[in-house]
Amino acid sequence: MTPANAILESRLTCPQCGHTTVETMPTDSCQFFHECVQCHTVLRPKAGDCCVFCSFGSVKCPPVQLQGRCCGS
Repeated sequence: MTPANAILESRLTCPQCGHTTVETMPTDSCQFFHECVQCHTVLRPKAGDCCVFCSFGSVKCPPVQLQGRCCGS
């Protein structure tokens, strides 16, 4: 998969309230925090995941899509 083929949008689902939002993912870094706009819970990656998109998103982050591993690995 080339960078042009990476999916850049992911639907984040808050584990606290179930609210979903479609967010654009950064292509060159991992996003460690995201605040739910509905309940204001701050999402953090689950153990073993590199970012909130890998833990709570409908699509893994671009570094994982392209390299099969986290950008920090």
